[in-house]
Order: sequence, then C-alpha cells, then structure tokens
Amino acid sequence: MKKVIYSLLIGLFLISACSKGGTERKTIKIVGSTTVLPVATKGAEKFKKRHPEVNILISAGGSGAGARFAATKMADIGMMSRDISKEERKKFSDVDFNVIPIARDGVACVISSEIYNAGVKRLSFNDIRSIYSGEVTTWKTFGGPDKTILVVDKESQRGTRHVFMKAVFGDPMAAAKGASIVLGSNNEEQTAIAQSDCAIGMLSIPWINDDVKGAGIKMDGRTIEPTIENVKKGIYPIARDLNFVTNGKPAGQVKEFIDFMLGPEGQKSAAECDYVPIK
Repeated sequence: MKKVIYSLLIGLFLISACSKGGTERKTIKIVGSTTVLPVATKGAEKFKKRHPEVNILISAGGSGAGARFAATKMADIGMMSRDISKEERKKFSDVDFNVIPIARDGVACVISSEIYNAGVKRLSFNDIRSIYSGEVTTWKTFGGPDKTILVVDKESQRGTRHVFMKAVFGDPMAAAKGASIVLGSNNEEQTAIAQSDCAIGMLSIPWINDDVKGAGIKMDGRTIEPTIENVKKGIYPIARDLNFVTNGKPAGQVKEFIDFMLGPEGQKSAAECDYVPIK
C-alpha cells in the first residue's frame, strides 16, 4: 500500500497545527478500523491544509471499537470495515447509527509466499472452510508441500473477520476450530503470515505483498483473483464498504470533514491508499 501502512503502525495520530489568532480550535475524534485508518489519516492531512484551526485525533482499535466509541459519543466518528452487527444495534438500541461509506475494498484469503510459490495459488470457499473448521490440516491436500497449516484467525469484532466469515461460512461469527492463533490488526496478521512459511489468514487486499500472497477464489468454474480491479468490476466475492459511523446526523466541522472525504480530494485519498473510491 505504497508503504503507507508502515507509517501507521502506532495506534494514535494527531493531525494538528497552531490555530490562527482568535479562531476557535475544534477537535474531531475518530476511532476504529485499522482498514479505514489509512484513508482517514490521509484525508485528515489534506483537510487540515484547508482548516488549520481543526485538530483531528485518529486512533485505531478495530471496527468493534468504532461502533462502541461512536455509540457512546467518546468519538465523533467511528471507523468500521463492516456493517453494524445485530448485537451492537441491540446493545445500543437508543442510538441512531448513521453509516457513511467512504470507500470499498476486498478481503483476500492470504497465504505465506512459500506455499503460494509451491503451487497453492487458488482455493474454493469449500477448501477455506475445511481449513478453518479443522477438517484439513496439511497443505499437501491442496497440492502443496507436506506442511501443517498455521491457521490465523482475527479477533471476533474485527470487520475483516466478519466479512470473510460471512462469505465463506455464511455466518460472520462462525467459529474457527482449526485456528492456531488469533490476532487483531491487519499489520499484526500481515507480519505473522510473512514470518511463517505455512500460514493462511484473511487481510484487506492492499495488505498483500511479496511475502503475503492472495489466493485466487475458485468459483463457478473460474478463478477470481483478489485485486482492486476485480472489486471495482463487482466480481470479487469478498468485498465490503469502508464506513464512517456517527451517532445521529453529523453537524458542524464533523460534517464538513465527512463531506470533504466524499468529495474529490477525499476520494482521491481512498485511491491513493489502494482502495476503491465510493464515488
């Protein structure tokens, strides 16, 4: 992702500048998905050039944190890479969740480069289910080396997991009985898979690199590769909106920032982060 991800490894970002004399300083707090984080950060940097009196505080934590912080008004904007769950709507039944898509991307089934280069370049949903359910434990089953599969799962409230599990199992909260390790952010999972020579996991497409390969999805007699171009075309089967979430309709400078993200400069930021602009 043009190395932008590596600049975002710290969990807290303050996009700020000295306010002009006599100008009231406003702080916009944004919390949530590590997938949405690069777009929000890049957009905030551009917004600041037009509105130097506004501080934008951006913190990671996952989509679950995005929903929770927006619902409790601990943040002005929650970042979510999935829909608000039934459980969240029930827990915060008095909250008027307002969901604003700002970009789109896809979730790839990723594997260690050693396995990919050994010949396992595509998997069906049934193949992936058999691995995550624990029914299949060796790459030899799929024509790869005789190595035990290191199955990497994500924390239950992570947006990437919800979208991946819903596509593969039909249930965003499906159990992963075959999982060997559970991780949180995209960066953590990318690093773990890159350091292994036999792992499988789930990552947003821009996190694919030379060490973490995206397996093509076998379906309907063809293989669909995990590319942003296929997400644009609407043919990649594990795609999702990247969202801002507010408690009620946004107003004031929060609304200004969201409108900016939906405008030309904000949508350009999405493209620069290797996501699909929503407009």
